[in-house]
This record gives sequence, structure tokens and C-alpha cells, in this order.
Amino acid sequence: MLVATDTSSSTPIQNFDQDSTPAAKDTRYAGFMVIRRNGSVVSFEPSKVAIAMTKAFIAVNGSQAAASARIREMVEGLTEAVVNALVRRHPNGGTFHIEDIQDQVELSLMRSGEHDVARAYVLYREKRFPGTRAGQDCPCSARTHIKRDRKRHDTSAG
Repeated sequence: MLVATDTSSSTPIQNFDQDSTPAAKDTRYAGFMVIRRNGSVVSFEPSKVAIAMTKAFIAVNGSQAAASARIREMVEGLTEAVVNALVRRHPNGGTFHIEDIQDQVELSLMRSGEHDVARAYVLYREKRFPGTRAGQDCPCSARTHIKRDRKRHDTSAG
């Protein structure tokens, strides 16, 4: 019986990974694309949102955060909130810029009261991609962006 208990306690971690993988191929998100910083356009994968948030929680709470049921549940709920907010903007499918997704992650972390995790997430973004939020030129072509993204990335607009 003890082995069954140990197995069931590790099952949520396995389920988390298994649940996040099919979501990447979930037909509900087939009409959604993401513009990456290098200008390439890829399929929207909610599992990547969950992975990024999990990494932020691990940065703050240490490696034991990955095994925490509370953290897994929180990441699952926050990922759902981020995805719902993004999909609400484009109910019939559309394209998101990677920074819009990351901004939504930050907002969700802050609203949930996870200020330390949000701070770690912001610092990681700034370290990995310095100046992207400060308005430096984006390597993407402005034509690939949806209208509201053009304002931020088209340096010729005034």
C-alpha cells in the first residue's frame, strides 16, 4: 500500500507534464500563432506558458517548487487565466507577439499575489532580452504584426 501511495503522489507531476504536452497540439489553439522575437511565426503552445511560469516559481522557491502540489495547481490556474485572456482578445484565432504573452504572464502573477515570482520573471526577461520592453527596435517586420503591435514595433510611425 505504501508503494501505491508513493506512486499516486508522483502521479500529479506526470499528469502535469502529460496534460501540458497535448495542449500544445490541442485543436482549440490551432488558429492561434505567436510571433517570436526573431520574426518567425510558430503555433501557440499553452504548455510553454506553464513551463515559463514553473521556472519562475523554481527560481524563487528552489527546486522543491517543481514537486509542490500547490505550485503545480497555481501554475495550472495561472496558465489557464493567461490563455483565456489572450484568446478573449482574438476569439476566432489570431496572432500574439511573444511580449504580449509574457506581459500577460506578469500581470497574472501580480494579480495572484505572487510578487516575488513576478519580479523573478521580469528580471529573467530583462537579462535574457535586454531593452525589449524599453522600445528598442524589434527584428520583426512590422507587416507581420497585428495592428496594435505595429505601434510598438514600427519605428517609422510617428
